[in-house]
This record gives sequence, C-alpha cells and structure tokens, in this order.
Amino acid sequence: MNGGGSCSLGSVLCVITGASRGLGKSLAWELCSRVMPGSTLLLVARTEKALQVLAEELTLKYPGITATWVAADLGTGDGVRRTVQAAHEMNGQDTAQRVIIVNNAGSLGDINKYFVDFTDPQEVDKYFSFNVSSALCLTSSLLKVFQGRPGLQRLVVNVTSLAALQPFKSWTLYCAGKAAREMMFRVLAEEEKDLRVLSYSPGPLDNDMQEEVRTHTKDPDIRQQFLIMKESGKLIDCHVSARKMLDVIQADTYNSGDHVDFYD
Repeated sequence: MNGGGSCSLGSVLCVITGASRGLGKSLAWELCSRVMPGSTLLLVARTEKALQVLAEELTLKYPGITATWVAADLGTGDGVRRTVQAAHEMNGQDTAQRVIIVNNAGSLGDINKYFVDFTDPQEVDKYFSFNVSSALCLTSSLLKVFQGRPGLQRLVVNVTSLAALQPFKSWTLYCAGKAAREMMFRVLAEEEKDLRVLSYSPGPLDNDMQEEVRTHTKDPDIRQQFLIMKESGKLIDCHVSARKMLDVIQADTYNSGDHVDFYD
C-alpha cells in the first residue's frame, strides 16, 4: 500500500459519488485499507446492482467497515434528497475523526459536437444540472448533515480535470462544467475556513470515459492524442490515481481550494 500505513486516516465517514466504477470504485477500495474499523462509506451512483456488489465485496474484505449505498440520479432533486437522507442515517457521526465528501460523479456531455452545434438550452441545462448544480446542492446539504465540531476534520474533494484549466476542442460542456465546479469549490474554501477543500485532477485514466473519448470526440486532433496515449500505455490505472489522491489528503500540505494534479 502506498502512503502512511494502515488506519492512517483514522475513523472516517466518507461519501463517494460515481462510486460504481472507475475512479470512484477504486477509491472505495483504497480508502478501506487506510481507515479504522468503525468507519462508514456511503457509495452513490445510478447503477443499483453494481453498488450492491461493491458494498458486499468491501464488507467481506473489511468486516469492521460499514459500506452502505444509495442508487440515485444526482441530476435530479430527488436523487440529491435521497443521498442526503442516506447520509443522515450513517453510523459513527459522533466518533468520526474525518468526514470526506468526494464529488466524483460526472459525465462528458456530447463530445461529438463543436461549440456552434449546441443550440438546445435543455440539453445544456441537463448537463449542468448533473455536473454542476448537483455537486453544489449535495455538498452544501451534506455539510449541514456533518456539522463541524472539535476534533473533526471535514474535507470536500472535487474530482476535476486539466479540462478545467485548458480548452479541448469539441469538449465544450465538459470543459465549462469542470471550470465552473472548480471555481465553485474555491469559493467554498474562501468562505468556510474550517473546511479543507481539494480539487484533485486524477490524470488521464484508463476507464470507460476514456473509451468514449477515443471513439466519440468530434475533433480529430484530440481523438488522435488520446488514441496515442492508450496505445503507448500512458493512461493511468484508476487504483494508482486513487492512491495518489489519498496520499495528498493524508499529507495535508496543499492550500484549501487548490487544484492538485496527479502529476504534481
């Protein structure tokens, strides 16, 4: 295990969105190896069966840790409400040393379009509802559930991207959504000085989203760039990036609100 040894994060309550696959799923596994028995994970995604299987596998391997789950579409108000309700019911809120809220859920949007092809406001609204609005409303609601108290560190993680800082042709929605989210969490860091806020960019992951990038990106240059990365073995394993994220959290040397990249 990379990082500071077993149980190094102490007793943790953690909410992970987009937990059924990719980075979110890897993060659940990696986190369990670093927390104390009595810790609780809330796994959130749209796919009920995948969450159920993951929770069962985690509980089998780490019997001292409670893995709960809620199948919810965070692009809807109902999905956010159900997640908040599940957070209310989590065990260990009085004894936890850390609360970690990981905003990992996200989508690419239609990357088979250029800027000038987006003419339907409903399509754009739907994208921002899932990728920006839900992250804001869910995080603020969870911070009300997990109130600050002496001896408790509260940490909010925004899974971001180089696309928050740099434009990629035919990724209009994705770039705009990541940039909006990052600024949103920087404001949170300024307002709530007792919180730790981290925007973590996991690097180009070898996951389903990358498959979509290589097959659906309209811009040929961008598509070719990611095809070459795949063929040359430059994509990052999700578990490797998840471990790096936890190393950053554990070291706790970043400024609240910072963008920290896998390659930093």
